[in-house]
Amino acid sequence: MASKDSVDVLLVGAGVISATLSVMLKELEPDWNQLIVERLDVPGAESSSPWNNAGTGHSALCELNYTPQVNGKIDISKAVGVNEKFQVSRQFWSFLVEEGILGDPSEFINRVPHVSFAQGMDQVDYLKARYEALKGHPLFPNMQFSDSEDKFSEFLPLMAKGRDFNNPVAISWFEDGTDINYGALTRQYLDAVTARGTEVRYGTEVKDITRDGSRWKVTTKNLHTGDTNVISANFVFIGAGGMALPLLQKSGIPEIRGYGGFPVSGEWLRCTNEELIEQHAAKVYGKASVGAPPMSVPHLDTRVIDGKKGLLFGPYAGWTPKFLKKGSYLDLFKSLRPTNLPSYLGVGIQEMGLTKYLIEEVLKDQAARVESLREYMPEARAEDWELVTAGQRVQVIKPIGAPKFGSLEFGTALVNSNDGSIAGLMGASPGASIAPSAMIEVLERCFGSRMGEWSTRLKEMIPSYGTRLAREPKLFNEQWERSQKALKLAK
Repeated sequence: MASKDSVDVLLVGAGVISATLSVMLKELEPDWNQLIVERLDVPGAESSSPWNNAGTGHSALCELNYTPQVNGKIDISKAVGVNEKFQVSRQFWSFLVEEGILGDPSEFINRVPHVSFAQGMDQVDYLKARYEALKGHPLFPNMQFSDSEDKFSEFLPLMAKGRDFNNPVAISWFEDGTDINYGALTRQYLDAVTARGTEVRYGTEVKDITRDGSRWKVTTKNLHTGDTNVISANFVFIGAGGMALPLLQKSGIPEIRGYGGFPVSGEWLRCTNEELIEQHAAKVYGKASVGAPPMSVPHLDTRVIDGKKGLLFGPYAGWTPKFLKKGSYLDLFKSLRPTNLPSYLGVGIQEMGLTKYLIEEVLKDQAARVESLREYMPEARAEDWELVTAGQRVQVIKPIGAPKFGSLEFGTALVNSNDGSIAGLMGASPGASIAPSAMIEVLERCFGSRMGEWSTRLKEMIPSYGTRLAREPKLFNEQWERSQKALKLAK
């Protein structure tokens, strides 16, 4: 049986990205009719699920790939940019908590120190130079550094036990880092918008997206009954994780031509020993091995999920042609087009190092994984850890001109039609952390004519909107203190 719906806004995917935009639009245009469709039977079960990602509040406090060393100098520009975007998230969440739109913030965000870890003299020298480059910046207050064995042992006892300190080590850290349960955040978002009239339709898969004059006609299928439905929408947003690419391809917009996706699966070692879990209280990020891609940065992470503390190490990358953890092995092949084949081929030729890395990762057995863990935790025992499969990441392959044709992007990319009637977010980290900032970009690109009338409300939601916090240290300090209190992050 086929039926028809007509809505102002259709959002595809019930994860944290679509849910963020839904909440934002509900604040800006409460009378707009919204519908969210999700192929699974629960919200946030793919990339937003807490065990499918590291849960880091990505703000470049500890992630070394955001501060590359270029010609002997530390480049902090990317770190500053990522940090500014995360401050937008903190402000947005604070506003929603203060307004009673979100509930208890400790369900989705908790204070966990962020630590950068260096071992070996070259890494120690790099980390010290990074610390010197960041410590005076207004967005990185109270950052600390130590190359002392005593401080290391005091702060990271699990990593100190059994360590040979003849090999130099150093740490820099930020006490007020955060761990985020994006699944819990998604549920709170959706509870808020459904209470205000937004419908979320689960078990519903998008089969086709076509133009219908000035509107979009989206054909969906109920995966339980087989019934089809046609939804007419003024605006369509695709926040469907790895499936954003094929769904944008279905729309036929020229802006998606040439884009591809490189799927990478991931695995974690999850600690099963409660005594060990209690001995570690930090997110510790190291440096990727020489020649390895940014996605391979190892980290030993404290997690707080549903009120319970956990510990994981990874990621260990793998490969599968699926675009979603619960996707199809045909996803990659179905995304191939004459227009994006040059991009895929260009990346294939350029990224031989990535191919080698993935092959090595796939061939690792449990013993090899635990051996990698011992670089962080020398006395790690295999029996204290279990292997869990993480979420699927689809890295963006961006079309560029000859002779390279395609470029593999380790981040997120927003693609929208020229008229702003459809948009989708592709890519991986730091996507969930900076979702509010990314959704403001959606608004600016797709609703440019309305931004003037929306600006006052946006400033209420995000006081730094329209400014650079890096140039407004007073405003940063005010909003930092406000969010520390609103999100219950203060000591």
